[in-house]
Amino acid sequence: MWITGASTGIGREIALQLTALGVAVAASARSVEKLNKLEPGVRTYPLDVTDQSAVSATVEQIERDLGPIDLAIMGAGTYTPVAADRFDPTIFKHTMAANYFGVVNCLAAILPRMLKRKGGHIAWIGSVAGYRGLPKAAAYGPSKAALINLAECLKPELDLNGVTVSVINPGFVETPLTAQNDFPMPFLMTAPLAARLTIQGLVRKRFEIAYPLRFVAILKFARVLPYALYFWLLRRTILNA
Repeated sequence: MWITGASTGIGREIALQLTALGVAVAASARSVEKLNKLEPGVRTYPLDVTDQSAVSATVEQIERDLGPIDLAIMGAGTYTPVAADRFDPTIFKHTMAANYFGVVNCLAAILPRMLKRKGGHIAWIGSVAGYRGLPKAAAYGPSKAALINLAECLKPELDLNGVTVSVINPGFVETPLTAQNDFPMPFLMTAPLAARLTIQGLVRKRFEIAYPLRFVAILKFARVLPYALYFWLLRRTILNA
């Protein structure tokens, strides 16, 4: 299997846990130094997923080294809080390039191979922040909403061709990215637990793997609320926290 974003956070823990289970893992991330700190059994392939030609070359190299990729998890991503009074388009471009087009670049490299073999499993890390707009997530949230929609668009056709697709929507997880937040994070969970729940969902080939359940339920309920009520709740909770 191949995973991007494997140097930190959920991606790193997935790589370590699957390696411990005896899975042959190819791990990619931009940081060579952090990749080299993974377990000796993990094969590392440094990569910037925003570089389409590099992604294609990496996939080709992995399949030469380890054989056909049967499971690909796209976990590379970035997050920068955005406040309305510090609105910088550069942040939006960088976030979309890494979070959304990074996945698209990986799909362009791996999908033709899986479709030809009529088998395989692809997954990427979205977020519950993609369910509905949240304060300070103006760059991050839309990129994750796009990933959820992308999975919905591809699933029917991929089902017909024997390829499984999963979208992973975590809540708040202790990672270097969420360490930037200056507000209380409800239902905060550890990266090892998030990785374990992700792997369990992948084994079951679930379309959506979302956790923690209570937080997911709250935000899914928020999706059906009228705007007036939703924004009132935000003002009373997050904005006044």
